[in-house]
Amino acid sequence: MGKVTFLNPEFLWLFLVLPIAIAWLFYNRNQLSATLKMSSVTPFKQNRTFLAKAKPFLYILRLIALSFVIIALARPRSVDVTSKSKTTKGIDIVMAIDVSSSMLANDLKPNRLEALKKVASTFVQDRVNDRIGLVVYAGESYTRTPVTSDKAIILQSLKTVEFDDSIIEDGTGIGVGLATAINRIKDSKAKSRIIILLTDGVNNSGTIDPRTAAEIAKEYGIKVYTIGIGTNGKAMFPVAKDANGKLVFRMMPVEIDQKLMQEIAKTTDAKYFRATSNQKLQAIYDEINKLETTEIDEKKFYNYDEKYKIFALIAFGLLGIEALLRNSVFRGIV
Repeated sequence: MGKVTFLNPEFLWLFLVLPIAIAWLFYNRNQLSATLKMSSVTPFKQNRTFLAKAKPFLYILRLIALSFVIIALARPRSVDVTSKSKTTKGIDIVMAIDVSSSMLANDLKPNRLEALKKVASTFVQDRVNDRIGLVVYAGESYTRTPVTSDKAIILQSLKTVEFDDSIIEDGTGIGVGLATAINRIKDSKAKSRIIILLTDGVNNSGTIDPRTAAEIAKEYGIKVYTIGIGTNGKAMFPVAKDANGKLVFRMMPVEIDQKLMQEIAKTTDAKYFRATSNQKLQAIYDEINKLETTEIDEKKFYNYDEKYKIFALIAFGLLGIEALLRNSVFRGIV
């Protein structure tokens, strides 16, 4: 059942008249019939019939009928609203994620990479109407998932992202990571194309200069939002593996080339962010989510079901009953 509304709600103010009508009725009820002064009315009281006692019921019927008339005048109706929406201008997004060994530093909990995966998954779920792709990079880069609207594929791919130096050379190749991301969306026909480039270090690998890659992104009209992840000061970094192949951690200074990341963002008319904690990382993705919105064309359809007729019929029915009783059963009753 739809929501009930009133087309003419101003008529509901007439309900304020009802208490006045009731007061007027009781004040003037003795004037509605002839009066005769007598020394004693005891014999008449004893002969007062049931119908005489029930006669005020006619006025109650009239007041109830008036209430239904007021409701009918206010035009009650139920409203069912259905909407149909479609994406008019979508956004293509590529997330370029640093998966170098330093992303296992535990200044974010449980470590940088796991914290990022959790936040990025929420971001993907929020971008219902957009296509998203995933690029990972360390010393080299590759496309983990092409740009797609299938969020289940992206989420599953994110879930399995991990540092593995047997698959990709360790290091931080920001330039090659950005170039691979650009290659994924440069030919897209989307209204807006953005890259979210995340790193926790300094460019020290790869054959492509990050600034050159940023200029290429600018030529294609691609915005590159950059994120530097890592606390200020020092953090526990993996520095080697022991005899059992387990990573050995040591307190090391956190080094992020913020100047480079700021230049990349500025070149492409985007923004640079610094994530020093899990909460800050979440706030950054929330802000990007608000900065890059998709235009939705929504049409709403209203279906009205008028209810006033039933109230009008009840009102006229009650008035008819009241008139019938007054001129038949209660005729001559005082």
